[in-house]
Amino acid sequence: MADERQRGPEPEDASDHPRDAPTEGLARRLNTADAVVIGLGAMIGAGVFAAFGPAAEAAGAGLLIGLALAAVVAYCNATSSAQLAALYPESGGTYVYGRERLGSFWGYLAGWGFVVGKTASCAAMALTFGAYVTPAFARPAAIGVVVGLTAVNLAGVKKTSGLTRVIVAIVLATLTAVVVAALGGGEVDVGNLGEMTAVGGWYGIVQSGGLLFFAFAGYARIATLGEEVTEPRRTIPRAIPVALGITLVVYATVAVSALLAAGPESLAGADAPLAAAVEDGELAVLAPAVRLGATVASVGVLLSLLVGVSRTTFAMARDGHLPRPLAHVSRRSRVPDVAELAVAVVVIAVLAAGADLREAIGFSSFAVLTYYAIANASAWTLSATERRWPRWLAGLGVAGCVGLAVTLPAASVLGGAAVLAIGAVTYAVRAAWRSGG
Repeated sequence: MADERQRGPEPEDASDHPRDAPTEGLARRLNTADAVVIGLGAMIGAGVFAAFGPAAEAAGAGLLIGLALAAVVAYCNATSSAQLAALYPESGGTYVYGRERLGSFWGYLAGWGFVVGKTASCAAMALTFGAYVTPAFARPAAIGVVVGLTAVNLAGVKKTSGLTRVIVAIVLATLTAVVVAALGGGEVDVGNLGEMTAVGGWYGIVQSGGLLFFAFAGYARIATLGEEVTEPRRTIPRAIPVALGITLVVYATVAVSALLAAGPESLAGADAPLAAAVEDGELAVLAPAVRLGATVASVGVLLSLLVGVSRTTFAMARDGHLPRPLAHVSRRSRVPDVAELAVAVVVIAVLAAGADLREAIGFSSFAVLTYYAIANASAWTLSATERRWPRWLAGLGVAGCVGLAVTLPAASVLGGAAVLAIGAVTYAVRAAWRSGG
């Protein structure tokens, strides 16, 4: 396929013939374990160290119910993504699936939402890194880590997987320390788990589910690596559920431990909720290690985000929805180098303009829930022979994504809807220009 793309003539409208686009293919170098590690690196970190704060503010101890809601929706999304990725093992994820199953506009809208929403997430994770490493110079440190990780990604995707493996091990060790310190620090109070619907009611619980969904979105990174995994029809369907299951167990354990030790009010008011849970007990000596782990986690999440956004950007450029130069593939490392650099430049620009972590979580959740609603709608169209899971899971996924998205904070809903509207208008203007030309 790669050779055909390189030799074949460019169609008059490349977006209508995406598979004929004249670019090189990416190298298949990742096995199932590599893909699972990349998914874990994307998920474990953001939710644990960032999303529990706003979720506790919305729902108190009810965030545990919100976590379960987010996990159910994430599972539906995972099964839909896995089925579709097995059929369409290309970079781009739901951008490709929506295009192939629902039409060019829906694929474009999914890709647009993913790129914009995850670019905001990149900036937020970079700022998290800067705040933990050097609060007085958070933004310069954030820019520096974006530059450094982009250099790692440009060196090749196997190097990205290797670094992610180290980061995941460090973060899991840190979270183990959090659980030990929280449960062994002498401050455990079972009463902290009571009155789960008292803060924000059921609306707040559903809102916390939408915020915590931010933490489960990492398995999309596995699907966006569809052209870089070996035996994608076998590897991707295995890697996505495994990564999701491991992450859910970790999240539930840490959430219960933090709530028992610190209580929902303490978590809601803390910039570093897990550090607060440790500092409140007799094992506060472990707090610096927790902060170090949060720093490492932010690096892992940012690394995976940069990979995922650049691959979707590459796929959209290859199909003509973004500038063609973004579809360039490095002959040395076989990665989309121009897309990698472009994403880094945009993230740095967002950092310079200012970004707030909690607002970024809500905005990103809205955009990514839209992305997965399109993925589930795409999976709904699969035939009985193409389907690997029951069709009703895809329908539940659509309903769950919409339900979580509309209950997010108003600013996140309005901002996300505005960005999607801009994307839709851009698509319509471009289509009108093509037809008029």
